[in-house]
Amino acid sequence: METAALIVVLVVVLALFFDFTNGFHDTANAMATPIATGALKPKVAVLLAAGLNLVGAFLSTEVSKTISHGIIREDQITPSEFLPLIFAGLIGAITWNMLTWLLGLPSSSSHALFGGLIGATVVGVGVLAIDFGVVLSKVILPALIAPFTAGLIAFAVTKIAYAVTRRNDGRPDGRDGFRWGQIFSSSLVALAHGTNDAQKTMGVITLALIMAGWQDPARADPQLWVILACAFTIALGTYMGGWRIIRTLGKGLIDVKPAQGFSAETSTAATILASSALGFALSTTQVASGSVIGSGLGRRGSTVRWRTVGRITIGWLLTLPAAALVGAAAALLVAWLGNWGIFIDAVLAVVIVLAIFLRSRRDRVSAANAMSEVADSGRAVKVTRTPPPTRGQRRAATERQERADTPDARAHDEERNR
Repeated sequence: METAALIVVLVVVLALFFDFTNGFHDTANAMATPIATGALKPKVAVLLAAGLNLVGAFLSTEVSKTISHGIIREDQITPSEFLPLIFAGLIGAITWNMLTWLLGLPSSSSHALFGGLIGATVVGVGVLAIDFGVVLSKVILPALIAPFTAGLIAFAVTKIAYAVTRRNDGRPDGRDGFRWGQIFSSSLVALAHGTNDAQKTMGVITLALIMAGWQDPARADPQLWVILACAFTIALGTYMGGWRIIRTLGKGLIDVKPAQGFSAETSTAATILASSALGFALSTTQVASGSVIGSGLGRRGSTVRWRTVGRITIGWLLTLPAAALVGAAAALLVAWLGNWGIFIDAVLAVVIVLAIFLRSRRDRVSAANAMSEVADSGRAVKVTRTPPPTRGQRRAATERQERADTPDARAHDEERNR
């Protein structure tokens, strides 16, 4: 009993650390574009995102139920078998999150978590313990459909935004009002992120409590202390700011203009909120990336950096299987060595996290240098504040030019040059 209690504590601690990495890994989803356009200063943006993530975590628990009662058939597994597997699965998820953060890749924390849990469960119990119907309907299909849908919405909204404001095409500051709209739209994305991503950690902790007999299996809702702990942890992680990934989404995919940023954030928020209401454990990273690409295609003359898109797509494809492999390896150690395997897994996890963190210090990315244009001038889209000349000013300039072209004026210039 003491061993089971210790494992539950370890699972809770590791799950909260995953929640923390999820926060700083996914800050870019809401705040990369408003930082890139100068709508929000970097530190103000992450503070706003952290507060709204905190609020959003209390708005819905549907995704949490998908995790705690859905993907894994926990009724077929004894607690003594399953608690170490949850621990191993979290190691797989955290390892992938840290690695992709180091590389600046906006990968899916959600799929890293699912992959880690699935890999550990397959090794520890068997394939039959996975409900692949739920995995397909609530994980795989949303992962394929949601980014495409968000991209289409962002493309359409961007087209509409530029069509409505076409009279301002000749004015460099004609669409500056979209920056104010971005404050609202990015806030909505941060709120939506809290309703979706914080729930995943709640579901893992709830699953561990059920397996340990500390919560009634008939109650899928997370306990209040679980909601509070996960909400504050993801908010703290968000406040830390995943500046490497903010740089990738903010200026690595497209050169974001205010109208594009507003369109991308609006489509991201709409997609995530709809998915949270349906209980889909959606990847907010994939949705946000799809929206940014869609907004880039929606503006005439905008360039999408397809090489970066390719790197991100490869990261998406590798996330679930890579996290599954790490989770499976951690589960193998537990299967071979028992409690000593759990201890070795914990030590290895700490070593990996520290090694990645120390490696990141060699080329540190922070609020000051995540986007050089923002750091230098406070905004990435340089807007000329000098208004275009009025009709009277243009007429006066024409008259001066005409006077300069008269024979007397030319003779005067020639005499002065002598």
